[in-house]
Order: sequence, then structure tokens, then C-alpha cells
Amino acid sequence: MSKPRRYPDETAGPFAAPPTSFEDREGREMEIRPYDGSDEEFEALVAMYEAFDPADRAQGIPPGQERRIRDWLDNILDGDCLNVVVWDGDDAAGHATLVPDGDAYELAIFVLQAYQEAGIGTHLIESLLGYGAEQGVENVWLTVERWNRAAVGLYKKIGFETSDSESFELEMTLTLSAQ
Repeated sequence: MSKPRRYPDETAGPFAAPPTSFEDREGREMEIRPYDGSDEEFEALVAMYEAFDPADRAQGIPPGQERRIRDWLDNILDGDCLNVVVWDGDDAAGHATLVPDGDAYELAIFVLQAYQEAGIGTHLIESLLGYGAEQGVENVWLTVERWNRAAVGLYKKIGFETSDSESFELEMTLTLSAQ
């Protein structure tokens, strides 16, 4: 049996909820908005994940074959999951989700390789957390491979704290302030 997760006493945020737009470090005008459930947005996400570099997959996600991508997206884009997408025009450049897990939500974020290191991940996570807080989310957790220093640094900057470091992955948690 696993031990209960520890969440920080101090809250993070507040974070602005989407929709929002910003210029990334490459000068591209990006827009973040909640996933709208349309066929167009679904197909744009499928295309993004088909282009995803297998070297950037972690813990088996995102899946690599179109059929598996579609099944996976069907699961996380429905129900109680909260999803935001960052857009470069009509192209999905990144996607972040909060997946319900008991009294908390697990966070996952994916930024297409051509858009990495341009500040998009920070905006995407902050927008997702703002959206989550708006929807009443309080506790958020994630796992990250400990060697992924860029991701660990980003999560710490946003307010995540390490709650478990006993495996090759770090578990990090965050408590959101109410909106």
C-alpha cells in the first residue's frame, strides 16, 4: 500500500485562467484556451501527438501509434479531466491536462519539440492551474524523471514541491489557492 501524498501548506498562485495569448521567445503569437471538444481540435491534437518525438515520451505517454493516440485522447479529453491547448494559429503546439485521482488531480504536460525552450511550458502550466483553480481543484501532483532538470526547475518555479524522491522519478505536489 502506498503512503498518502503530502501537499504543501502554502498555496501557489493565483494563476490566470485561459483564454490567454502571449508571444513566445521565438516571436510566435501563441494562444492558450480550454479544449472545446470539437472535431477540429481533436484532430489537431492527434496530429501534434503523431509528430511527437519518441525520445520525449515518459512513462509510456504520449502513445506512439495513431490508434493508441486516439484512444488515449478519448480518455483524457472526456469526463472530469481538465484540458488546455496552446495554439500557433490552427496548429496545436502543446497540451496539458489535469486527471482526477481521488481528492487530487495528476498533471501532465506535452509541448511539441519545435516549441520547446520558448517559454510555452510555463504559460501552459500556469493557464492549466488557473483553469483548475477556477473549477475547484485544490491539490495537484505529478511525477517527473529526476534527470529532467529543465522540467524539475520549471515545476519548482511554479510552486511544486518534492513530496517523494525514493525512486528514479520525483513526485511533486502543489496546493492551489482558491480563485
